[in-house]
Amino acid sequence: MAFYNEWRPYVSAAQRRQQAARETAKLKKKGQSLSPVMVESRNIVKTFWGKAWCENLERYSDFENRLPRGRTYVRNGSVIDLQIAPGEIKALVSGSAIYKVKVKVAPVAKARWESICKDCAGAIDSLVELLQGRFSKGVMERVCRQKTGLFPSPNEIQLSCSCPDWADMCKHVAAVLYGIGTRLDQQPELIFRLHNVDEKELIAGAGTTLPQAKKAPGASRVLEDEDLSALFGLDIAQGAGDDGGTGKRRESATGARKSRGSKKK
Repeated sequence: MAFYNEWRPYVSAAQRRQQAARETAKLKKKGQSLSPVMVESRNIVKTFWGKAWCENLERYSDFENRLPRGRTYVRNGSVIDLQIAPGEIKALVSGSAIYKVKVKVAPVAKARWESICKDCAGAIDSLVELLQGRFSKGVMERVCRQKTGLFPSPNEIQLSCSCPDWADMCKHVAAVLYGIGTRLDQQPELIFRLHNVDEKELIAGAGTTLPQAKKAPGASRVLEDEDLSALFGLDIAQGAGDDGGTGKRRESATGARKSRGSKKK
């Protein structure tokens, strides 16, 4: 059957790594800035939001065998460039050739984003952490929620690759989608950039719900005068009438020190 000749010959993982290294060197020599996906262990993702992204993308697969091959590609360092911009991801994947992958994401609906901001307002643990770009578990759980979070549904995402595979999700696209999960592991704020929304709006919604300054210490935490007396060896007057209205200490600090000194002798 002649159409089999259209498929390129099999390329081993070692050959793909070598080819990826060669192509990366060429592109860098031309002045192109690359951002490869590096998977340092057997696990592609480590955080719960990275795992949530990978679980979500499995809803896109029209051919299940593409996902395992995509995982192999991303583990082997075949995603030599991954750029996340508002509404679009562009990537280069090394296979039997260097393929261009593009993923387009529809803008998040205004009502959904407002709902996320409202829900996150009560989940923000620390305003300081949010200002520093760190997100609490409660915020990330809400952001990663399927259907109502920021992860796109299948009808909100468009996948394309320059390879000859006719599937919507080829192994190169699958590798890129897993690579996004790896990138989100390290930089969760990229999910906001992808949807072109400002995470600082979460702060605006949280302003009225974050706890105010700590309350004054309770009565049990306030040192009474008797405690101070015992602590410093002083007899502190409780009021103007305690010493005949003179307002003087019944025993001076100097006297107290002398008294303690005499006891040591």
